[in-house]
This record gives sequence, C-alpha cells and structure tokens, in this order.
Amino acid sequence: MIRTAHPERITATPAARAAISRLRAARGEPVMFVQSGGCCAGSTPMCFPAGEFLVGDGDVLLGEIDGCPFYIDAGLDAAWLHDSFILDVGPGGPEGFSLPAGVDLHFVATRAASTCPTPPTVARGTGEGRP
Repeated sequence: MIRTAHPERITATPAARAAISRLRAARGEPVMFVQSGGCCAGSTPMCFPAGEFLVGDGDVLLGEIDGCPFYIDAGLDAAWLHDSFILDVGPGGPEGFSLPAGVDLHFVATRAASTCPTPPTVARGTGEGRP
C-alpha cells in the first residue's frame, strides 16, 4: 500500500504550474511525478503520463499539484528527513524518459525551508560533507 504524506509536502512555483498546465493541455490528460531513489535519477523528478510509472509499497505520495500526483522513493524521503519540496523548472532538457517542462526545460525539486534539521553529515545545498 502506498503511504501518503499528511499534510501534503509538495508545492510548485508558478513556472512549474504553467508547465504542468501546458503538458495537460497538449496531452489531454494529467501527468505524474516520481522522485526516484535510483542511482542515476535521484536528484531530478521524472514526469510521466499519469499511470505510466508503476508505484508501489516503496513510494510515498507527497501530494498533488493541480491534480497531478508527486511520489518519492520512501528511502530517499527518509534520507531527506521527510522534508517538504517545491517543484520548479530549470534550463536544459529532461533526463531519461521524463516529459519536458517546455522547450529546453526540465522539472526540478528543491527542499522547502523547513524546521527539519540538516543531517549532520551533509551541508544543505552543497552536497559536501561537514568536517
């Protein structure tokens, strides 16, 4: 059974919401987002047509953005201290099989400012360990 975060822990910038709206209009259906815990795509949310990516017991539903679900790998969620995230867009095409956020744009997720402490071995935003 898929776990659901309460309260929802995903929001989106106006740019991300506009990209989702364009995708839904062009495709005629909702999309879904998956923040993988895999070795190659763990830092970039992947966007798929709704239902195209199979989610399961190892995933957590962080919430929905304009009717589009956003899932995260449970292990990655735990490693990131069950924090809240903001979906945005960034320059450059998408990775892997992800739908683009627009011409030469991809979706990105960042940690929202929160009260969760930073893990002691990782300096927030740098990816570098602390001494």
